[in-house]
Amino acid sequence: MSNIKNESTDKLFKAILSLKDVDDCYKFFQDLCTVKELKDMAQRLETAILLDEGNSYLQIADKVGTSAATVSRVNRCLEYGTGGYKEILARIKEN
Repeated sequence: MSNIKNESTDKLFKAILSLKDVDDCYKFFQDLCTVKELKDMAQRLETAILLDEGNSYLQIADKVGTSAATVSRVNRCLEYGTGGYKEILARIKEN
């Protein structure tokens, strides 16, 4: 993470944390990201959710419409990453 931690990234994350609701998120992220970037991020989160539920790579790739390589990458982050996915998945389960 040290290679992305800087003042600009801090400002981005603080901006994200200031968003008040889903409508704010749509407005901000549609201005910030391309449609493909948003879809890719949504697919990665959905992939993490499905992996956490015990679905197979093939089931996930078919359901989400992503590649096995993306499923593998998300799984690697779940297993060996910083714990970001795991924290979010726990919060999703709470709600």
